Amino acid sequence: MDNTLGFTLTPISSNQTNSSCSRDNLLKTVVFPVLYSLLFLSGLSINGLAVWVFFRIPSRSHFIIYLKNIVVADVFMTLTFPFKVLSDSNMGSLGLRIFVCRVSSVIFYFTMYISILFFGLISIDRCRKTLQPFKRTNASRLAHRKLLSWAIWGSLLALSLPNMILTSHRPISPYFKCSDLKTATGLLWHEVVNHVCQFIFWGNLVTVIVCYSLITKELYSSYARSKASSAGGVKCRDGKREGNSKDQPRRKNANVFLVLAVFFVCFVPFHFARVPYTISQTRGRIFDCNLKLFLFQLKESTLWLSSLNSLLDPLIYFFLCKSFRTTLFKILRLPPGTCSWLTGMGSETNSTTMEDSTT
Repeated sequence: MDNTLGFTLTPISSNQTNSSCSRDNLLKTVVFPVLYSLLFLSGLSINGLAVWVFFRIPSRSHFIIYLKNIVVADVFMTLTFPFKVLSDSNMGSLGLRIFVCRVSSVIFYFTMYISILFFGLISIDRCRKTLQPFKRTNASRLAHRKLLSWAIWGSLLALSLPNMILTSHRPISPYFKCSDLKTATGLLWHEVVNHVCQFIFWGNLVTVIVCYSLITKELYSSYARSKASSAGGVKCRDGKREGNSKDQPRRKNANVFLVLAVFFVCFVPFHFARVPYTISQTRGRIFDCNLKLFLFQLKESTLWLSSLNSLLDPLIYFFLCKSFRTTLFKILRLPPGTCSWLTGMGSETNSTTMEDSTT
């Protein structure tokens, strides 16, 4: 995982050229700490509420199982933000900065790839629900999905733990990068994990694109059939045409693409920016100082977008999970039909949509 965090790489006595290329600029020490602080405060409260809601919902579908795993990953990711804030703003002690390298940043990337894997599984589940809407889920399939979830957590934890254990060197000066703390074996393991993480992302990117291409094709075909069957419309008693009352189903279908939108906003920019950044770190001779600084800032900016995932995921819970909405409204003592104009469901008490389908 990308553990190339650097701390105060340029001493005070550096010349003006080096100083202009230092990572310790306004963006790193002020802007990003403020953004991560806001993300921490809002993310902790929203994800705390999401955890409270999900604890009250039984795991009766694949979708709910996947969402529960994502909310747990989001909580762990959110808890790493204060450490990043302190280290980036140069307010942390040497021990805290070492902790960020050894533990906090590893947990951050660990939870990111947990989320990416479950986004892939959710995309498959949404595709299956769209293509086979009446296929039931039995207890055996639910048990398999729970085992799969444990296997994902266990596998990524096994990949991540050596990154913590093999980051055991003490820094020889206050101006160090996380890679300086790794043993020779740790550097090798870090490279292996980077390749595995790239495979996880690109594999799930292909999965998401394929699944949502199939979903789009099926929804378009369904819309075309519906439009053909209701051509001209049939007038109701109030003089309106039945064919004109389809805004809610269209909005409901559009909600399905929230998973696609969150995936592309949060994860795609970082992984595209990461490729040139990694090259600049491993083949530094072909990059001048200013270009290295630009790639670092680009990587940090897109990394913040990845962090934004912890705040955007609750939109998926609300718009795509009827059980989450119903339980949330009960907790907040709101009527069941609240926000029906937004979710495209009409009165949810009268909805005949299958539990936790694309609603």
